[in-house]
Amino acid sequence: MNRSTKQAEKTLQEQAEQLLEEAIIYYRDRPIGAVAARDSEADALNYDQCFIRDFVPAAFVFLIQGKTDIVYNFLIETVALQKQERRIDCYQPPPGLMPASFKVESLEGEQYLIADFGDRAIGRVTPIDSCLWWIILLRAYVKATDDFSLAHRKEFQEALNFILDICLGPQFEMFPTLLVPDGACMIDRRMGISGYPLEIQSLFYAALRAARELLIPQKEGEMLIKTINNRLGSFVYHIRSYYWLDLKQLNAIHRYKSDQFGESVVNKFNIYPDSIPYWLTEWMPDRGGYLAGNLGPGRMDFRFFSLGNLMSIIVSLASEEQCQGIIDLIDQRWQDLVGRMPMKICFPAVDGVAWQIITGSDPKNTPWSYHNGGSWPIMLWMLVAAAQIVGRADLGEKALAIAQSRLAEDEWPEYYDGKNGRLIGKSARKYQTWTIAGVLLAQLLLENPKHLSLIGFEEDTEAVACAI
Repeated sequence: MNRSTKQAEKTLQEQAEQLLEEAIIYYRDRPIGAVAARDSEADALNYDQCFIRDFVPAAFVFLIQGKTDIVYNFLIETVALQKQERRIDCYQPPPGLMPASFKVESLEGEQYLIADFGDRAIGRVTPIDSCLWWIILLRAYVKATDDFSLAHRKEFQEALNFILDICLGPQFEMFPTLLVPDGACMIDRRMGISGYPLEIQSLFYAALRAARELLIPQKEGEMLIKTINNRLGSFVYHIRSYYWLDLKQLNAIHRYKSDQFGESVVNKFNIYPDSIPYWLTEWMPDRGGYLAGNLGPGRMDFRFFSLGNLMSIIVSLASEEQCQGIIDLIDQRWQDLVGRMPMKICFPAVDGVAWQIITGSDPKNTPWSYHNGGSWPIMLWMLVAAAQIVGRADLGEKALAIAQSRLAEDEWPEYYDGKNGRLIGKSARKYQTWTIAGVLLAQLLLENPKHLSLIGFEEDTEAVACAI
């Protein structure tokens, strides 16, 4: 009897819980994280490491289940890794970066943690999102345990200061959003998201909200809290005003005048009407809308990016009306965005000459595969959470049922290919930990919506008032 047949004898939740338990990494006899995947049929590559971003859904599950020691150990070790020496060729990045991943290695009977800050990664990409997810997870741990003592430790306050110095420091920019390079987030390959991608902006906002709760309001902490408050108001206004797309806004952009000068112009970012893609004029529903994938001088990325939109709902970055509009759009474009496996990382895929130029002819990011329109089960927990927040838990239940019908039989793959997500990803690792954790977290959130308080935020009325 093979592994798949044995697993089929258990309930889906029991399978997922056992697989998650088997993925835990131990360091000096303490659980400190989980490997990215346990696919015995494929080369390990870096999937035998613990990725900070990938571990977060599992950490949320552990916190809800009361297994707080794993998350505690993870936070302790990653703070120490933040100060680990890192160098790319002759260049040493500034302090503050969290590693993308780490692994346990043994030498002469002694265990060591080896971190990857992007120096070992494909394309040498900088893991900007690791810093942001780490702050979000620290706040979740504090809320789950009601224990501020960990966050108030000197090394944790220093870690927060390092991260915020990078994110809030002086820059050559006029916008409150965070400027990042391509490949700096979940989409860790060249996909044309350099600039101000929505995914990073939603995480940045959540990290600022979390840091404000965690910083000790004395000396440096008090100054940082003031800086955060000053940033949040303009940030919320910027995202809600300029990233939002619906049929009304699409009509406005269609009639924009370009190359205008002065403070009172309507087309403030000089977006050319001809840049509106043809597919969008047919795809945009009469009711609903979404936040654009990116916005910068002379550029709006009209693609729909799931993580950024769903997290914007969860952390209250989008307005209440916009949150409802995003869920309405997902409901009306269900076959495109959810299909046979929740859910598309972005829509639509880029193909043809655009694919060659934008991705550099990346053989892994072919149209409707991987980060170029592939379907990722990890998005399930975010869809469930966002749907609950706007009072549409039925959509979360529907999505979970679709995932449950396939994932165990398909051996918990990392992602799916094809326009409707019918094919297991051509390079997907099976028994992917964050796929497993995503299903468990979705189930836990449906069973008890109170757990959303670990992850999400209420409307920041103070920041909104400052922005008006």
